[in-house]
Amino acid sequence: MSQSIEQVLLNIAVNLNAHQPTYQHYQKLLDALQQVLPCDASALFILDDAQNLVPVAINGLSMAVLGRKFAPHENPRLEMIMQSRLPVRFPENSSLPDPFDGLLSEDDEGSIDVHSCMGCSLYVEEALVGVLTIDALASGAFKKVTDETIATFAALAAGIVRNISLFDALEKANHQQRSINQLLIDEARDKGGKLVGVSPQIVQLRNSIKMVSQSNYAVLISGETGTGKELVAHEVHAQSRRSDKPMVYVNCAALPESIAESELFGHVKGAFTGANSNRAGKFELADGGTIFLDEIGELPILLQAKLLRVIQQGEVQRVGADHNSFIDVRIIAATNRDLHKEVEEQRFRSDLFHRLNVFPIHVPPLREREGDIAVLVGHILDRIRSQFQIKTLHLHPRALTLLEKQPWLGNVRELEHSLMRAGLHAVQDQDELIKPQHFTSEFVDIPKRQHSSQSSLMMPNEPIALRQAVETYQKQLIEHALKKNDGVWAKAAKFLQVDRGNLYKLGKKLGL
Repeated sequence: MSQSIEQVLLNIAVNLNAHQPTYQHYQKLLDALQQVLPCDASALFILDDAQNLVPVAINGLSMAVLGRKFAPHENPRLEMIMQSRLPVRFPENSSLPDPFDGLLSEDDEGSIDVHSCMGCSLYVEEALVGVLTIDALASGAFKKVTDETIATFAALAAGIVRNISLFDALEKANHQQRSINQLLIDEARDKGGKLVGVSPQIVQLRNSIKMVSQSNYAVLISGETGTGKELVAHEVHAQSRRSDKPMVYVNCAALPESIAESELFGHVKGAFTGANSNRAGKFELADGGTIFLDEIGELPILLQAKLLRVIQQGEVQRVGADHNSFIDVRIIAATNRDLHKEVEEQRFRSDLFHRLNVFPIHVPPLREREGDIAVLVGHILDRIRSQFQIKTLHLHPRALTLLEKQPWLGNVRELEHSLMRAGLHAVQDQDELIKPQHFTSEFVDIPKRQHSSQSSLMMPNEPIALRQAVETYQKQLIEHALKKNDGVWAKAAKFLQVDRGNLYKLGKKLGL
């Protein structure tokens, strides 16, 4: 022996901390074992999910061993080792078949008549993780090898298997999380859709987006409900240098005041009742990327002050924490309110407004976009044909004229919903043209639709699913409340006498 057992064990411990490929850690353990034990062959197995033993490192055996799996019930010696917590020594005259007969690297005869054989199971706490085997051609080779020595190597082997398994699991989880993050980024881009239109107003809007995207300036997007403020936010992020990082969405109107601070800034375990673990807030999740604060005008005054501190100092403090964390986040905010007026009436902090309003972008209402109705109709009909899985569905010229007369207080969103409903009516009529009579909303100059299936939603004459009827009415009622209240969810909730957060969740469920 060129080295003492103590020196070999120290080398193994040092190697455990070295950054090496998995197989090298396994192989170095067997190399060390060969230095201190009189063996001609050794093998390290790990247990796979099917409870087969898979060789991960060998010495003195044919490389063919590494290509095999060893089922315990077909290899009684390996099965005996697995069933014992202590090292197992096999008699030299044992009749049990040896799993390595014919597989010694220097064996030309294809069989071994007499040799010494022993092995030890590998346990991590109470879990069997593998097996270590050693073989020698000489008779009685292991008489002077104590069980403690074998058990020590087995414990080291089990520790290596455990550490590598944990490392591999972390690597897999990290890879999976990166894949999920990328998928979420891609889905957010796809879900965001695109700005459609050829009007001068849309051309100017695209130019503004292109101008500000490459900077890190805060952007404040204003515009009526349904104009596409979220699309603008997605475009700014997609064209920025942060496009490979997440854009975290926050709807300030749907944040319950009781947990809003925790949602935005996170909390530590025990900070309040129900805080059972540490949790990162939206700002930390957006670190390196973009945070989109939709309906920023709905944010309570108290939270406005804390948001201002985050913007000014570039750091967040979790609820209950005694230290701050630095973050690098680009802020995009959107509102359908007149924040100048909100500031004058002291409902919005002026200092926060000026911090957010570094680069303002106004999204024009649909009624001010010259010639975009027809372009939008073509784009929306493509989606309707795909959704209904039909090849042909077009808009009648008279219907287009009708659409171009409407005020569209709900803007592009209202146009989209109206077209989808009319498209469904046309499909039910087996009509390839969406005609004026297929529109059933509060449009002007709409002829009455002559069809037996058309009846009042409140009192239908034909069979209809109750849930579908209720959801349709709920959707129309919420749309009506939003129109009555300038698209402000808080006012719509008051109009309908429901909680603001619950109304927003219902609206989101119904596609509003």
